[in-house]
Amino acid sequence: VVLDQKTGSRCAFSLLGGSIQQTEPPLSDTDALKSLLPPLAQARLQSLRLADGAATVILDASGFDGIERDRLEAAVKEALGVAPGVSAVRVAMMADKPKRRIIAVGSGKGGVGKSTVSANLAVALARLGRKVGLVDADIYGPSQPRLLGTEGKRPDAREKQLLPVPTDFGVGVLSMGNLIEPGKAIAWRGPMAGNALGQLVDADWGATEILVVDLPPGTGDVQLTMLQRHKPAGAVIVSTPQDLALIDATRAMQLFDVGQVPVIGLVENMAGYVCPHCGEASDPFGRGGTEAEAARLGHAFLGRIPLDLAIRQASDAGVPPAAGEGPQAEAFLALARRVATWLDNT
Repeated sequence: VVLDQKTGSRCAFSLLGGSIQQTEPPLSDTDALKSLLPPLAQARLQSLRLADGAATVILDASGFDGIERDRLEAAVKEALGVAPGVSAVRVAMMADKPKRRIIAVGSGKGGVGKSTVSANLAVALARLGRKVGLVDADIYGPSQPRLLGTEGKRPDAREKQLLPVPTDFGVGVLSMGNLIEPGKAIAWRGPMAGNALGQLVDADWGATEILVVDLPPGTGDVQLTMLQRHKPAGAVIVSTPQDLALIDATRAMQLFDVGQVPVIGLVENMAGYVCPHCGEASDPFGRGGTEAEAARLGHAFLGRIPLDLAIRQASDAGVPPAAGEGPQAEAFLALARRVATWLDNT
């Protein structure tokens, strides 16, 4: 066997046949380990090093959510853990921080259907192909576990960060309702509520692009924390048509103006009721008040959501109407299209 000093290749000379055959250089330890990796890991490999029996693998995990990263890490450890000379496998994930934008959904008072609009807006945006998460920032009165069918499910954590609770509708959610016992009251002062909000917003949201935040009603500590620490890209204001709700909705808009958060527009909820028996349409809360107020203040009107028994029944059952078909779903999809267009043009 003769070593070629220029190429590093080895030449085998056969005394019997007098022939010379050139062979490939031997694989290094790292080359051998690379060949054992799953195809996806090979394509995402940034570096691989073997020292003192420990294989250290660095992978590009851009665009992967937490579940996909965990699966890839497990596959790498399984592939390399049985390799000769490897006693430990360490996997590090590198990823570009996603450009995540927060949409705050607020109202000046409770009882106007803000949480229902938040849940269905998130689901409708997901149906439009957006990567969406939902934060239930109503610390004292969380509703999203019921609306999205996640009651009794607790979020996992990784490296001191919460992981969103998955839903059947393509939207991960985090809510105090998933962290406390059902029916238990939360008696916290403002700073504690603000810290809780921070843990929900700063969770491991993976590749989420849009984070819909269901704010509590009013203009208190949680709203101030959201504006000061997390700076939403824009706000959606929910109101019913009557004057009393609109007065409080105007206060909510003033808070966002002070915080220099643009108001995307106003939604008129519970607008119009069609009797299921005779088909006659009526307006128990009035009609057009929110649209008129939006025009007066120079904000966009994002649409009407009807006062519909089907919306109430589906919401109580944990199945957002936006996930289905029919006029109820279309009302929320129309809202989502307007919000998505605003995001794309801003």
